Amino acid sequence: MHLVVEKMSLLKALGHCQGVVERRNTVPILAHILLEAQGNTLKITATDLEIAFIETLPAHIKAEGRTTVSAHLLFEIVRKLPDGSEIELKSTDDGATLHLQSGRSSYNFACLPPLDFPSIITNELPCTFKIHAAELSRLIDKTRFSMSFEETRYYLNGICFHATPDGFLRAVATDGLRLAQAQVELPSEASKMPQVIISRKTIHEIRKLIDEKAEEVTISLSENQVRFVVASSILISRLIEGKFPAYENVIPFSNDKVLEVNAKAFADTVDRISIMSTDKLRPVKLRVEGMTMVISAHSSETGNAVEELEVKYTGEPIDFGFNARYILDVTQQISSETLQFLIGDETQAIIAKDANDSSALYVLMPMRV
Repeated sequence: MHLVVEKMSLLKALGHCQGVVERRNTVPILAHILLEAQGNTLKITATDLEIAFIETLPAHIKAEGRTTVSAHLLFEIVRKLPDGSEIELKSTDDGATLHLQSGRSSYNFACLPPLDFPSIITNELPCTFKIHAAELSRLIDKTRFSMSFEETRYYLNGICFHATPDGFLRAVATDGLRLAQAQVELPSEASKMPQVIISRKTIHEIRKLIDEKAEEVTISLSENQVRFVVASSILISRLIEGKFPAYENVIPFSNDKVLEVNAKAFADTVDRISIMSTDKLRPVKLRVEGMTMVISAHSSETGNAVEELEVKYTGEPIDFGFNARYILDVTQQISSETLQFLIGDETQAIIAKDANDSSALYVLMPMRV
């Protein structure tokens, strides 16, 4: 294999590989990427056996071939070469070494046999549809903070995507203490998509890909696999096995008391008040009476804090407590001036949402403070 490639295009592809490759993997080949030179392109593949990333980039191919090389080492060297550099990559006849030449810089990398690299199957999947990159980004950003880290309930360690009967593509995430839901209009080709749970790592990697001015994403699904195509990049992942809980049952649609507060003022106040709470859950207490909300926190170690905010509320006085971090995660998703809470009684979960956006909602379980 012998080729010449421009630094920035190579660096971009290698950067995408870093989140997929496991540096501390006990299988050495999984710390490597597969380089394949053919025609006028260089194809780079990385995998951890759960996720695979493939990117094709233009290159001047002098001799076709393939080899493997440490993903981390090659990325770090290329990253520190001067911008605008041309990089020459050439493998030895026995495939044991990859030589990199750029200007007066010269490096030799130890390689592993390309036959040891796992085969990546790219068969057609039964359901394929296209979605605007901005819409997919929105679904992810509005829900991913509620994904669980709990290993025993592994089916919560991702985002559930499914088509709704009323014509929406919905994303839902929950850790059992809070829930986030967002939806966009269902792409026409997605009407028969299966309900799928996409893992945290895959969510993180696809979000990075569509953050680079992508306009459209092609998604293909089966019962156990998802494939994303973004420009010249392909991300393939296993789906999380298991059944996502019937989340609709925990959304308290019967909550009939409406509380409205300025989102920024509320977030800033909760953030300040929670500094006084030394508990790892950072609990804060909210009391609403008339047009006033009193937010407080108490710690036997640090003292206490109390602040008041003006609100719109016509129900009976009510007290409830929440994890401050959970509240702040929600307020970060509110783009309008007004955060709206739908409240039942003091023991019920509450619904939080942007007063001007009906396409997303959040459910928070209260806690004793």
